[in-house]
Amino acid sequence: MRNATVDITRLAAMNAREATLLLKNIRDAALRGGRAPLAPRAEIGASWQRMLREGVDPDRDRRSGLLSPAELEARRAGSPLADLLPLLREGLMSVPGASTGAVRHIMVVADADGRVLWREGHPSVLRMADGHGFEPGADWRESTVGTNGVGTALVVRRPVQVHSAEHFVATHHAWTCAGAPITDPRDGRLMGVVDVSGPVTTVHPATLLLVGSVARLAEAELRNRHLAGLARLRAVAAPMLCRVGGRALAVDRHGWTAAVTGVAPVDRVPVPPSLEAGRGWLPTLGECDVEPLPGGWLVRPLDAADARAGGVATRLVLDVSRPRDWTVRVSGAVGCWTRELSPRHAELLYVLAARRDGRTAAQLAEDVFGDRTRTVTVRAEMSRMRRTLGGVLAHRPYRFRDEVEVEVVAPADAGDLLPYSTAPAVVAARHADGGDRAE
Repeated sequence: MRNATVDITRLAAMNAREATLLLKNIRDAALRGGRAPLAPRAEIGASWQRMLREGVDPDRDRRSGLLSPAELEARRAGSPLADLLPLLREGLMSVPGASTGAVRHIMVVADADGRVLWREGHPSVLRMADGHGFEPGADWRESTVGTNGVGTALVVRRPVQVHSAEHFVATHHAWTCAGAPITDPRDGRLMGVVDVSGPVTTVHPATLLLVGSVARLAEAELRNRHLAGLARLRAVAAPMLCRVGGRALAVDRHGWTAAVTGVAPVDRVPVPPSLEAGRGWLPTLGECDVEPLPGGWLVRPLDAADARAGGVATRLVLDVSRPRDWTVRVSGAVGCWTRELSPRHAELLYVLAARRDGRTAAQLAEDVFGDRTRTVTVRAEMSRMRRTLGGVLAHRPYRFRDEVEVEVVAPADAGDLLPYSTAPAVVAARHADGGDRAE
């Protein structure tokens, strides 16, 4: 019979010493391979297993070198999170008690590599953080410092709370922290993490909800700015489209459509980062003439008579070897291009690569959601991917076309496969000892 799981609300109701002792007993049992009265929370237990596989020392912290002042400033200047600092500060630091010093926590903002870029908050907590190397320029990935609110949120790509001895490394047991990832709504790229940390006495179940809500507000602000940018591009492009004649689209640098003429409207066109002015091939559009616009591109698909001899994609490489960076590379007579994948599309393509005979919408819904009735969601996601991937996917059932060579680049350890995912098919592959994994 499975043990009951630790509950963060129960921990908050206990005094700090009792909560730390309970969690320490659970952690010690996990390190020994023994059995504890309570099981760790699922995301904590999974993180501990990753740390054991990676050989992180549970008894002492490991400090990586800080970024130089010049490197830190360069990262700050290049981070899209810099413009969000006022919003993050207002959401997390402007709370009752902050002005009197009654609130004893700090806000930390890290980039997608786990490097701390900014931090601010209660002076005594900042000094406490200095003692643990939790300072600007420090590396707070899981693989460096163990389970923590910054590094673990980067791996699982969802809000995570880590309290006291839930930290894998013993020297961090005086901390409680809650972190949430922030992703770019334009392309799903992970931009970094916002985290709230403090002494163990400051634990509260609502902290995770607060941090997660502020992270979503930050993403909403980015989305609003993106829409405003599309409106500006539309104003520039509309007169040009009226004069062009034939088929044309105005898209921003990420491929989002601002205006179209002569073609069916689409939300987004896959645009490779290396796109240049001139003639090139774009997924879903084929051969195109491309011209620069302020903030985007004017794209004119060529008629069949004017396009170069084409063909279909013959090879696809799905790379899920890294914990939060998943890509698909398509090549063949159509050319060669690489696209980053959302978590959901990475799951679906992995399942289809593992089951080359194909899956119905109901089967995919069960594979990904554990619910065969969620076929509408599956069909919508598969429709998006079929428009994007240059004809490599067939349907009825959904599958890779027989003539397409498919390669999956997977992690060396099956337990690290798509670590954020709760999809039943992916969870089963992690525990299959390699037998059910796509090769």
